[in-house]
Amino acid sequence: MKPVIFGLSGLTLTDDERAFYKDADAAGYILFKRNIENREQVRALTDSLRELTGRDELPILIDQEGGRVQRMQPPEWPQFPAGPDFDRLYDIAPMSAIEAARVNAQATALMLAEVGVNVDCWPLLDVSQRDTTEAITIRALGHEPMRVAAMGKAIMEGLRAGGVIGVVKHMPGHGRAVVDTHFHLPTVTASEEELEIDLEPFRRLADAPMGMTSHIVFQTWDPERPATMSPVIVEQVIRGKIGFDGLLMTDDIDMKALSGTAGEKAAGAIAAGCDIVLDCWGRMDEMQEIATLLNDMPAKSLERLDRAMATVRGVAPQGDFAELLAKRDELLALA
Repeated sequence: MKPVIFGLSGLTLTDDERAFYKDADAAGYILFKRNIENREQVRALTDSLRELTGRDELPILIDQEGGRVQRMQPPEWPQFPAGPDFDRLYDIAPMSAIEAARVNAQATALMLAEVGVNVDCWPLLDVSQRDTTEAITIRALGHEPMRVAAMGKAIMEGLRAGGVIGVVKHMPGHGRAVVDTHFHLPTVTASEEELEIDLEPFRRLADAPMGMTSHIVFQTWDPERPATMSPVIVEQVIRGKIGFDGLLMTDDIDMKALSGTAGEKAAGAIAAGCDIVLDCWGRMDEMQEIATLLNDMPAKSLERLDRAMATVRGVAPQGDFAELLAKRDELLALA
């Protein structure tokens, strides 16, 4: 099995994709808006991936956070609120905000599980700062580590109740980036002491089954390499200071924050200590290069993958979708 999660080009698998995916044996797949039309189509697509791989527990990922980051969209599915909506409620009613975050995540999970998606790249545990890039502020759960951790934990619990695994991101923290990693490489100059704020939510959820790196240079830890490509940050900060021993995936390696070819970036991330590379765009030439340059997953990474998938093994999705949404909306109305 190759340590990579690939994207798909469209609504169904092409013949070329079927042949390549069968041979490459990727660890999992991720869906985007281009792969999504309606319930029946998405379910057929996820079923076809599991049939092709012969793996019932195949990780099929999505970014379904709410707000602007919502791949399954109206009119087929409801619009969901974003992180700042829960942050505003927390200002006046912390426990209500935590419960609203939990039931919202549980409803999200029910929606995903219905179409065969079992991993959601959410929650963000990034602590917002005064000048944080909008790419994070429109999604973040707040500017205080404890509230971010509390609502992040509630999201993880809600997802699991609906039969879906959450992914904490973006380790070791994206809140101090003032530019968008989709287009630029941020450099953070904060001190070790200041960065304790960024690490705290991840420490509180260090037992999460899956986590995602950030493409950010932290000068205090490694002035030469972004976190995704840094063995210092992966081993000493994410595995060490945070204490995370779950499955660690990269953020999308296609982002312009990273330099090099797709294969070079993938190989570099694995060499740095990441368990899995996330390659989202379904470009055949890039996927072929990645598959050629990556060795099979080592035993430790396979064990982390199995441990992560075991967190929802045998979990029947719980809850009534409409009732969960109604409860969420009643709580959010308090703000």
